[in-house]
Amino acid sequence: MPGKIRTAQTVSFDVPAADQPGLHNRWHPEIPSISSIKPGETVKIECLDWTGGQIGNNDSADDVRDVDLTKIHYLTGPFDIEGAEPGDLLVVNITDVQPFDHSPWGFTGIFSSKNGGGFLEEHYPHASKAIWDFDGIYCTSRHIPGVRFAGLIHPGILGCAPSAEVLAEWNTREADLISTCTTSHPNKIVAQPPNEINAHTGQAEGDELRAKIAREGARTIPGRPEHGGNVDINNISRGSTTYLPVHVGGAKFSVGDLHFSQGDGEISFCGAIEMAGIITIKFDLIKDGMKTRGLKSPVFRPGDVAQLFGPSRYLTFEGFSVDEWGKQHFMDATVAYRQACLRAIEYLKQFGYSGEQIYLLLSCAPIKGAIAGIVDIPNVCTTLGLPMDIFDFDISIENAPVKRDLGTCPVSRD
Repeated sequence: MPGKIRTAQTVSFDVPAADQPGLHNRWHPEIPSISSIKPGETVKIECLDWTGGQIGNNDSADDVRDVDLTKIHYLTGPFDIEGAEPGDLLVVNITDVQPFDHSPWGFTGIFSSKNGGGFLEEHYPHASKAIWDFDGIYCTSRHIPGVRFAGLIHPGILGCAPSAEVLAEWNTREADLISTCTTSHPNKIVAQPPNEINAHTGQAEGDELRAKIAREGARTIPGRPEHGGNVDINNISRGSTTYLPVHVGGAKFSVGDLHFSQGDGEISFCGAIEMAGIITIKFDLIKDGMKTRGLKSPVFRPGDVAQLFGPSRYLTFEGFSVDEWGKQHFMDATVAYRQACLRAIEYLKQFGYSGEQIYLLLSCAPIKGAIAGIVDIPNVCTTLGLPMDIFDFDISIENAPVKRDLGTCPVSRD
C-alpha cells in the first residue's frame, strides 16, 4: 500500500508572510533550499495567497487599493530535488490543488491605476474587489450575483531558480527595456527592476547574503522564458505535467500564487480567484533533458480536468487592432484583445451589471481567449469566448437583454 503523502512545507495564517522562513518573494540562485524531495516522490506544499494575506474577506476594496506591491509574490520554497543538475528537466506532475478547509474563499481585484493598474485601467482606474465562496468545485460571489461556475484550480507560479548567469541576463535585458522605453513610453512602467524594499530572502543567513539577494533578486511579477515562473496558465491544473529547465544544482523549485479559477489573460492583474491552499505534486527528473529533448523553455501537457461547455455555448466577441478611440494600430494583439474585452463588458452591462463587476468576472471566469488571425495586415483578430451557462439567466443575443438589479461590487476611490 502507498504510504501517507508527506507535507514538505507548511504555512501559517498567524505569522506575517515576511517572517516565515519557508517563503520568499524574489528569484535568486543563493536563496537557500528549505528541504529536499526525492525524484518519484509525491508531496503536499502549502501556500499563502500571492499577497501574503493582505486582502480580507469583507465588503471594502480599500485593501486592494492599498496593497504593497513590493511584498508580492510569497512563494513556498525553494526545494532541492535530489540529483537535479543544470541541463536536466524537472518534471512537475500536479495531482491536486485545494483551498484550506478553514479558508474556503478567494478574491479577485482591480488594482488602482496608481498602484499596479490593469489591462483596462484607462476605463477602470479605481480599485475594486469581489469575494468568492467555494462549494466543492463550484464558486459564487455576493459581489457578482447571478453567476456560478466550476474552477479549474491551478498554481499561477511554478519555476526553478535561475543560475547567476541567467539572473544577470534577466536584469540586463529588463534594464535595457526600461532605458529604451523612457522616451517611447515616458509615463509607463514597462518592467520592475530589482527592489531591495521588502525583499524576503527565505532562510538566507547573514546580512551580507540577504543584502546581495535583495539587491540582485529578480521580481516575481513576470514569467520568463528560461524558467516559467509567473505564467498564469489555467491549464496547468490537476493532472497536468510541466517540464521545467534546471539551471542550478538541486533545481531549487518554488511554487505559489494559487488560483481557484482564471480566465485567459487574467486581465485585471489581480484577476484570478486568488486563494491560499495546498498543492500536491509528484516530481521526476529527465537527466540532460534540455539537450536530449531540445528544450530551453518550459513545456506542459494539460491534465484531464476541464470545465465542460459545448462549443455552441460560448458567446464570442471579436477584437481588432483598432482601439476604442478609432486609432489604427499595426498588428497589435494587445489592442485587439482589449477591444474584445471592452465589447464583452458593454454587452453584459445591459443585463444590470456594472462595468467593474464584468471586468472582474472576465478576469476569473473560464473565458477562452485566442488569436484568431495574425497575418492580415494591419489588423490582428482576437476572440474572447464567454460561456453562457455560468449565468443564472439567458444572455444570448436572440433574446433582448432584461436589466436586473445585480447590485455592485466594492469600489475604492483614491
